[in-house]
Amino acid sequence: MVDGGVQKETREEGLGDYKIILLLGLMTTVYAQFGRQTTPYPQPAQYYNPNYYGRPFYAILRQTQDASPDGSYSYSYDTENGISVAETGQPKNIGPNQIESVRGQYSYTAPDGTPIVVTYSADENGFVASGAHLPTPPPIPIAIQRALAYNAAHPEEEEPYRRY
Repeated sequence: MVDGGVQKETREEGLGDYKIILLLGLMTTVYAQFGRQTTPYPQPAQYYNPNYYGRPFYAILRQTQDASPDGSYSYSYDTENGISVAETGQPKNIGPNQIESVRGQYSYTAPDGTPIVVTYSADENGFVASGAHLPTPPPIPIAIQRALAYNAAHPEEEEPYRRY
């Protein structure tokens, strides 16, 4: 009602704003309680580790590693399927012509059940492997041995192929 140009609110008109605020508060509480309905996230895919080679994986039973500041090193390991590896290395001739001298051994069981053991070394003379299972070259025939001995005993002077 308007009384002398001044508007007076009745009790019912003032509660209208409170009703809206109260209704919004109630709706917010209900929404917070129950939330909106969402679809659950898809489950992550299971980890799959394919075995491309069709062979089982073998555990390492023992493993050692040692590296020194001077450049020498050693390592070894054994696996549950009988593979054993050991190697040591150290630098030689430290400087611009430095080389690494390596010695090692590995062993395993061949598919036919034969134990295979290989020992090796590598240095300025190259890689040299030895093992009972490695083939050996056939002996040099006697005729070739004679020819090599003759050539060593009679060196020829190098001459040009053509004389003009």
